[in-house]
Amino acid sequence: MARMIDPLLAELEQEAETTKRVLERVPNDKLGWKPHTKSMSLGQLALHVATIPGSASEILAEDVFEFPERTQPAASSAAELVPALEETIKTAKRVAGGFDDKKAMGTWKLMKDGKEIMAAPRIALLRSFMLSHWIHHRGQLSVYLRLLDVPVPSIYGPSADENPFE
Repeated sequence: MARMIDPLLAELEQEAETTKRVLERVPNDKLGWKPHTKSMSLGQLALHVATIPGSASEILAEDVFEFPERTQPAASSAAELVPALEETIKTAKRVAGGFDDKKAMGTWKLMKDGKEIMAAPRIALLRSFMLSHWIHHRGQLSVYLRLLDVPVPSIYGPSADENPFE
């Protein structure tokens, strides 16, 4: 019998392959580059993209999460990105894959300084925090690549640099 989490895990697998193609293009010599002073550096954004699914699933495994004050770490080498992605996918599959339907439908709460910021069913937040958030930042990363004149891989179809249909 299929569980509620199973379609999300299948989508995670599919998106992981696409994300790997984007991370493989990150140039090691540009990790400190930022398109704007308010933006993350390429190394920060790439590491964030490489680690979102596992981090999100671990956070959502808890019933309550206190929002921390922290800075986004940066990759010290482009070579660490794909292994970080592979590890985060394993973590997400293990953690989220352990959610039965009751856990998936259970309420998760985000707190800040002891105050409830939001509460929602865990399954909805897996969709938004683990997948949509990840896809959003991967799109940002593809723009960084374009701005750095790095060929952008096919994501959901042809890019200006790569056409999987030819």
